Amino acid sequence: MPDPHIEELLRLDREHVWHPYGPMPGRQQPLVVESAAGVRLRVAGHGELVDGMSSWWSAIHGYNHPVLNEAARGQLDRMSHVMFGGLTHEPAVRLAQRLVEMSPAGLEHVFLADSGSVSVEVALKMCLQYWRSLGLPEKRRMLTWRGGYHGDTWQPMSVCDPEGGMHGLWAGVLPEQVFADAPPSAYEESYAEHLRQTVERHAHELAAVIVEPVVQGAGGMRFHSPAYLRVLREACDAHDVLLVFDEIATGFGRTGALFAAEHAALTPDVMCVGKALTGGYLTLAATLCTPRVAQGISRGEVPVLAHGPTFMGNPLAAAVACASIDLLLGQDWLAEVKRIEAGLREGLSAAREVPGVRDVRVLGAIGVVQLDHEVDIAAATRAAVAEGVWVRPFRDLVYTMPPYVTGDEDLARITRAVCAAAREG
Repeated sequence: MPDPHIEELLRLDREHVWHPYGPMPGRQQPLVVESAAGVRLRVAGHGELVDGMSSWWSAIHGYNHPVLNEAARGQLDRMSHVMFGGLTHEPAVRLAQRLVEMSPAGLEHVFLADSGSVSVEVALKMCLQYWRSLGLPEKRRMLTWRGGYHGDTWQPMSVCDPEGGMHGLWAGVLPEQVFADAPPSAYEESYAEHLRQTVERHAHELAAVIVEPVVQGAGGMRFHSPAYLRVLREACDAHDVLLVFDEIATGFGRTGALFAAEHAALTPDVMCVGKALTGGYLTLAATLCTPRVAQGISRGEVPVLAHGPTFMGNPLAAAVACASIDLLLGQDWLAEVKRIEAGLREGLSAAREVPGVRDVRVLGAIGVVQLDHEVDIAAATRAAVAEGVWVRPFRDLVYTMPPYVTGDEDLARITRAVCAAAREG
């Protein structure tokens, strides 16, 4: 029998709640999550589903974790929030210290932001203001490669893929940036030369190059050679252009390195982190930069970074982020990610035999099945739920980024569900 309470929630949801990337009212009925613990979501009418998405890649330690719960409770007893203008507090200071210590060498200054997209806004603003402070306002464009995704606020939309992405609606309104071709998966010298020439040709007007290192996330879940990052670093250095890495999806171990920049053994001028920063508990992100960038801005006519969110440095989020980082670094996270990588490779190999599958790829705790057609999201979701798993396909992709605490049995269940979703989608 239908649950009247759940039916009422769904009615109100349809009438009033606008879900991400959806119409109003929604065309697909969402599942109602009643609680979550470990790697499982308790869903009304479906029992427990293993979460194959880490809640959009953020809940790396799973749900209802006692260490993170205790960090939140302890901070609530002290203060949940205080303005950051003119004030500071230990959770924010300790978080900045941890981020500097664990990030690529040379990133020494931390701006705490509300969300990943806002951290990209801040990064691009840093780069623009840097050049204005140095008396070069003509360096005002960004270069990126096609196939990327950097968020849904204004400047980040301008550096998302202009054709295959979600923001084509804003063509002619967004700032017009410079786009190189999408990076091939393997290293090709001809493409490296394309990157060099594109940077050189536009250097006089470029404030920065911004890319997702090694893995392009929501733009298509594509992987590329770390060698291209070294090409960009060398080209930016040669032509006096800043380099920004968007590590919002790749940071905190997801690719098998603490940060994807480590695959190329280099440091960007600016780096954005988010998603897994608080272990999926609260919204928080950060933009890190080198002393060169910070000092350049400070020498300008306006010697301050003109940005200050109301909830910047929120103590509750910062305290949980510190606990999440300590939890990650206090265990053999790399062994767990490698274990997940091996399980994904084994389990998703069966998808290669599914009709309509174009490619299967795995890196770290990321598993992707790409189809030769748009996924029927409703059918694919039903197939995964029937296997006891939650995944969220998009475009031509059925993929999984499970929590690092996912056990081998649950991992096998996730891969079966991804294969089933690919088959039915």
